[in-house]
Amino acid sequence: MTNPYVASVTFVGTATTVLRLGAFTLLTDPNFLHRGERAYLGYGLTSKRRTNPAMEIADLPELDAVVLSHLHGDHFDRVAKAELPRHLPILTTPQAERRLRRWRFRAATGLPCWESYELTRGSQRLRVTAVPARHGPPGVHRIMPKIMGSVVDLEVVGARVLRLYVSGDTVVNPQLAQVTERFPDIDAMLLHLGGTRIMGMLMTMNGRQGARLVDLVRPGVALPIHYDDYPVFRSGLADFERRVAEQGLSRYVQPIRRGETVPIGAVRAVSSGVTRS
Repeated sequence: MTNPYVASVTFVGTATTVLRLGAFTLLTDPNFLHRGERAYLGYGLTSKRRTNPAMEIADLPELDAVVLSHLHGDHFDRVAKAELPRHLPILTTPQAERRLRRWRFRAATGLPCWESYELTRGSQRLRVTAVPARHGPPGVHRIMPKIMGSVVDLEVVGARVLRLYVSGDTVVNPQLAQVTERFPDIDAMLLHLGGTRIMGMLMTMNGRQGARLVDLVRPGVALPIHYDDYPVFRSGLADFERRVAEQGLSRYVQPIRRGETVPIGAVRAVSSGVTRS
């Protein structure tokens, strides 16, 4: 008899997703502001949201943890601050951990780059590892909130059965090659796109850079998110799709609509071990 372990992504909006990975459920970068409400971006800057989230916090399934790339208002907003349970583990940067703990999120955990946090349930283990990301051009990134990408590994009876990479609000830079060197065979990737520009400076991947990262990683599937929710996002989904088509990479990409759930893999644990299906 076999037991299926199914993995899926539900796209809520911006960089907010619900990840169902075997026995575990994660929330990424919670942004639940509504259309017309402003997200605080730091240094007195705000941006007015253009879209509504596909669900509210009250609609979420029971969560095991939140994975938070960084503490900007379009990734952790005042709704999340007010409504998320204070006991919920939030896996984030050490800088963000300090502020979250001041807000009484007592299970916030800061992960320095390459460090991991593990959740275990029965024969399943979920490991979240912080990986490099750089929010903006060299030098400018130093005045931005510290940021991380994430690699999430699902293991069943000690064998890895799924690997997911979440880019975070990064631009393409040489450090990203270390992700694929340390974590090859990525099954799925969530790409934070948008070509965000602040005072003319590129702060997140545009379509061209997103295509470069797809080419570097060559995941089983790349799911583009974080591309049209705010006016500071200047490079939409169509730009990314055009760039990957020009490079012959479209086979790696699957668009996902707000409110849509997409399977990203299925594995089966069998009595003699674990096999992919």
